[in-house]
This record gives sequence, structure tokens and C-alpha cells, in this order.
Amino acid sequence: MGIEFRLSDLAARIGARVVGGEGEEAVVSGVAPIEEAGPGQVTFLANRKYARIARDSNASGIIAREVVPGARSAFLIADNPYFAFACVVEMFHPPVRFTPGISDKAAVDPSARMGKDVTVSPFVAIGEGAEVGDRTVLFPGVYVGEGVRIGTDCLVYPNVVMYHGVKVGSRVILHAGCVIGSDGFGFAPTPEGFRKIPQVGTVEIEDDVEIGANTTIDRATLGVSRVCRGTKLDNLVQVAHNVVIGGDSAIAAQAGIAGSTRIGSRVMIGGQAGLAGHLEVEDGIM
Repeated sequence: MGIEFRLSDLAARIGARVVGGEGEEAVVSGVAPIEEAGPGQVTFLANRKYARIARDSNASGIIAREVVPGARSAFLIADNPYFAFACVVEMFHPPVRFTPGISDKAAVDPSARMGKDVTVSPFVAIGEGAEVGDRTVLFPGVYVGEGVRIGTDCLVYPNVVMYHGVKVGSRVILHAGCVIGSDGFGFAPTPEGFRKIPQVGTVEIEDDVEIGANTTIDRATLGVSRVCRGTKLDNLVQVAHNVVIGGDSAIAAQAGIAGSTRIGSRVMIGGQAGLAGHLEVEDGIM
């Protein structure tokens, strides 16, 4: 038998109250989008343009800010339906538990320091002097360069590359194919052509950051490129050398940020936006 909860259990967990429908004792066994949810399932309504769909829904429970008149479903009234629904999803789909251990097909330098209960999958390469924190999971194909430091409880998905000297905090999620610490795009024009400027800085990713698939964050020319605590980057975002992104910001796919730009905290940047270099974006800008 799968996971089941009464609506009263869900309401208690998310701080909601149950109104209408079959009441608090109705049993649910899963979650679904509002267009598809049926009996035994919970969904959510965070945008009023879907109110008509909610009114006609057969879902056993709908998490919303208020009841939709004429609806048959029970409503779990919550201040933040989207966040409340995320909590409910976790109840039905708890995090995967990994079996700790270091694969004999991984290449781990003898000088690397490995924390407790780490998971190192086949074909991972870990360089000289690197550190991997407790309970961190490295999926197949991950490259951890010389002197890289990774904190605790991180998830590093397949084929992520961390160049030498990069620092990654705790509870960080790096999705497949992202590259942290590649050279910044720095070239000096000369009569003979472009001369590469050595990129000798690093990248620091603070705690609770999530970085999407195939996103790239260049190392600083000098100093540090930094993504501050709690910030979320979508897939295919380019962050150039010496950029600083403040905490709790969100940047959508295909955005590009040129070198030495500083972005404040709680900033939201839409998809395909481009920011020129050496700019300053104040806190809270959308």
C-alpha cells in the first residue's frame, strides 16, 4: 500500500484549515496538477485564472487562499498555497536515501579528505587536497578539482565539473553538466592578436544555493566570483568572472551576466535577460 494521509493530517502539517468537500477525514494518496487531479489526490490553486478549473475539479483537496464558490472539493486554506503544496509533495515523495560508500571505479586522490557517509559514484574524479563534506552525494562523472571544498549534505548530479580551488557550501544542489570555476572571458588585444589574461581567482558558492543544468560560473580574474546564500539559478545561465549575486535571488534560464556586475539580494531576473558588465543591481529588483 502506498502513502496515505487524511486531509486533517495535511492541514496540520502545513498550518491550514479544511473547508467543504468530504471534510477533514477524507483520505488522499497523491498529488497532481490542478488540470488533472481527481479523487484521492491533492492539488493547489495559486493563480486565480485557474479558478474555473478548481470549481469543476474532482480533486479530494485543493490548497488555496480561499474557497472557490461552487467547487465540490475540500479546500485547505493556507496563506501561501504554492509553498504549502511543496510541503505536501514532500510528504508523498520523501527524499531519496543514498547508500554511503566510495565506488572502486572512482578515482580519489589519496590526499583528498572525505567526510562521513559520503556517496561517491563510479567514474567520479577527486583531485589532490579536495574536501567533501559529510553526507554529500557525487553522481557518476563528477569532477572535483584540486583543492576544491564541498560542504555537507550536497547533491552533485552527473557530469558536474568543479575546477581547482572552488568552494561550495552546505546543502547545495548542482544539477547535471554545470561548470563551476572555468576561466573568465578575459583577453587583451595586441597587434599580434588577443593575449589571454590569466584567470587566477576562484568561485565561492554559499549555503543553500541551487544551480541548474548546464549553467556556467566563471572564476574571477582576481579575487572571487560569488553566489550568496539561498540563491537559485535556472538551467543555462552564464555568470561571468568577478560577478557577485546576492542572497535569495532567482535567475531564470538563458540569462547572461557579464563580468564584474554586482547583483543585490532578493533580485529576480527573467529568462534570456542580459546584463552588461560592471553594473550594480540594487536589492529587491525584479
